[in-house]
Amino acid sequence: MNGQVTGLIHLYCGDGKGKTSAAAGLALRMAGAGKPVIFAQFYKDGSSSELRPLREMGVSVMNCKTVPGFFFKMNEAEREQVRIDYGRFLEEVFSAAQNAGLLVLDEVVSACRNGTVEENRLLRLLEERPVLLEVVLTGRGPSPRLLETADYITEMKKLRHPYDQGIAARRGVEY
Repeated sequence: MNGQVTGLIHLYCGDGKGKTSAAAGLALRMAGAGKPVIFAQFYKDGSSSELRPLREMGVSVMNCKTVPGFFFKMNEAEREQVRIDYGRFLEEVFSAAQNAGLLVLDEVVSACRNGTVEENRLLRLLEERPVLLEVVLTGRGPSPRLLETADYITEMKKLRHPYDQGIAARRGVEY
């Protein structure tokens, strides 16, 4: 890098808890600095507890209204509809972020891994983004190409989690 100020790409990945929480923390920090923030979620319905305070801070939260449920439980027709919907959603999100300081793409890494977002399309949009736009990608299992693209890579590693003991996700802690 030549010392020029540009927006960078952050990747929060791994099998541990905290990827979305880290992204929400950066969104809060950016909003606190007076910069416009777009927080876009894939595979989530918009009910996570972090979204209300983000909205109150002026963060624009976006969710794709598509086929509900877990990807692995979907039939092929539902999966194809999700691919179509998420392709449109990805374009819409980048369009909305043209004047933003930060764009969070929560679970987009998982969406690429599952084939519901075309990784080539995501990489093209990242390459063409406004020069000052900071972007966060979250999710499990990033490809080598996504790892190569990222300027920051933080891996959340699960050492222990209550879910393994049969404790369900708790509102305000896991979502």
